[in-house]
Formats: sequence, C-alpha cells, structure tokens
Amino acid sequence: MRDDNKKTVIVGIFVLIGIIILVAGILTLGSQQKTFVRSLRVFAVFDDVAGLQAGNNVWFSGVKVGTVKKINFYGDSQVEIEMNIESSTKDYIRKNSKATISSDGLIGNKIIVIYGGTNDAPSVEPGDRLEAVMPLDTDKMMETLQVNNQNLVAITEDLKVLIHKITEGEGIVGTVMTDTALAGNFKNILVNLERTAINSTRLSNDLNKVTAKLNQPGTLLDDLLTDTTVFSNLKTAAESLGKTTDDAQAAAENVKQISDNLLSTDNTAGMLLNDEEFAAYLKSTLENLDTGTASFNETMEALRYHWLFRRSFRKRDQAAEAAAQD
Repeated sequence: MRDDNKKTVIVGIFVLIGIIILVAGILTLGSQQKTFVRSLRVFAVFDDVAGLQAGNNVWFSGVKVGTVKKINFYGDSQVEIEMNIESSTKDYIRKNSKATISSDGLIGNKIIVIYGGTNDAPSVEPGDRLEAVMPLDTDKMMETLQVNNQNLVAITEDLKVLIHKITEGEGIVGTVMTDTALAGNFKNILVNLERTAINSTRLSNDLNKVTAKLNQPGTLLDDLLTDTTVFSNLKTAAESLGKTTDDAQAAAENVKQISDNLLSTDNTAGMLLNDEEFAAYLKSTLENLDTGTASFNETMEALRYHWLFRRSFRKRDQAAEAAAQD
C-alpha cells in the first residue's frame, strides 16, 4: 500500500512539473508573440510580401513592438498585412510613419520594420493604415549580381590577355616594358628633359637679371618708360619722320608724273624722247644746219680774199695778234 502511495506521489510530482513547464512555455511563447499584452491593430498594403508569414515580428527603431496577425489578399493583386502593436508604443508611432519588409539578419525570417514619422503628426490609432514602402527585390539583386559577376569574369579574361601581351612585349606598352634599348632611349629623353628644364630655369633667371638692370634708373629703357622729355623728343622725331615720309612720297609721285610725261608724246620732252618721226626730222634739220654752217664758213673764207672785204679782215687779224701779244 505504501508503494502505491509512493508511486502516486511520484506521478503527481512529474505531472505537476509537466504542467509547470507547459504553463511556462505558453507564457514564454505568449510573451514573444505579444499574446498577453494589450495591443492595437494597424494595417499596411504591399504589392509583394516576399515570404512574410503570420507570427513574424514587427520592429520599430530596433525594438520589437508587435507581431504579424494576418496576411490577407487586398484588391486585385496586393496583400494586406494586419499587425498587432503594443499599445505602450502608440505615442511613438505616427500616422505618417512608413512600413517596409526586411529580414531578421542576413538569411533570417522576414519582419516588418516601421520607421519615420514626424512629431507634428498625431499618434497612430487602431485601424490606421501605414504607408507601405516596397523593399529591395532580392531576386533582382541576385540577377544584377549575376550580371555583374559575368562582367567581372569578362574583364578578368581581358585583363589576363592584356597582361600576357604586355609580358610578351606586344604593343607599345609591352615594348616599353620589355625593350631595353627603348628603355634606354626613354631614359635619355628624361635626362634631356631635365637638362632642358635646368636651362629654362637658368634662362629665366638671366632674363630676370636683364629686366632688373633695364628697370634701373638711368638706363635707356627706364628713360623711355619714365622720362617725358625723351618721350617728347621721340614723338617729335616720329612726327618729323612721318612728314619726311610724306614729302618723299610726294616727291616720288612727282617723279612718277615726270616719268609718265617723258613717256608721253603730248609734250616737248616726251616728243624728243619718244617720237621717232620728230627725231628723224630733228636729225635732218641738224644735218642741214651743219651743211649750212659749212657752206657759210666757206663763203666767209671766200669773202676774206675779196677786194671789197680784204681790208676789214686784215684789220681784224692785226687786232687779234695785238691782243694775243698783250
């Protein structure tokens, strides 16, 4: 009889422990699912819930504030999310807050994240519908990553081919990197460039010295830049030179006009120089005059021995001899 009572007590203890464990589990699960907490019901409508399920958590500012109660179809192809949110958080969630779908960790369960809202907006009330923001589509992200991966593979292959060509000395870059003679020439070019830079610096310094000397008082450049008397003299000389140039141009015009007149037959000088008929006539006249002069001389010589003029010529000869003796 005592053994039966002992067994009964043991069974009762195990049953009591089981009941305690069951109640603790129920309380724990209820606490996690916010079952025994006063809550308010809000909604959000999404085009795609991306695997969200009833019972998933609702977060606000990194704090769990509720759970997903139901997921219902809404309209033609949308989905309405019904959420239970703790009443104690209603003063922090505003009517203009937004809801989006995220993940609890990298590969964790889907969750609803409530964010945003301004202080001037009223607090959320039971039955309010929050603005839904569609999350990034993981499938599209994976497709994009796949395309980027393919592009990266192609770039890697091209880079491999390019490096191989450079190593083999193909192309300009490969030749520069592998040809020792070309490398020596390039080195000489750099040396010449450095020498040119040094010479340029030296020339610049020499020019600075020359300009400094030219700017010293008493030099020609300083007088030209600062002495008003020198400037006035240069201005007068320039004006005189300009006048001389004008006079020379006028003289050249006159000479040209004279040369043009000499080339024309409308004037005496031009006729003498250019008219062949007049020249022949003038030549004939001169020849006749020469002939006439010779005849006149012969006539005068004949008259010298004529008895009527002989005495006059004799007196003239005696007077010429007397003048020559004096």
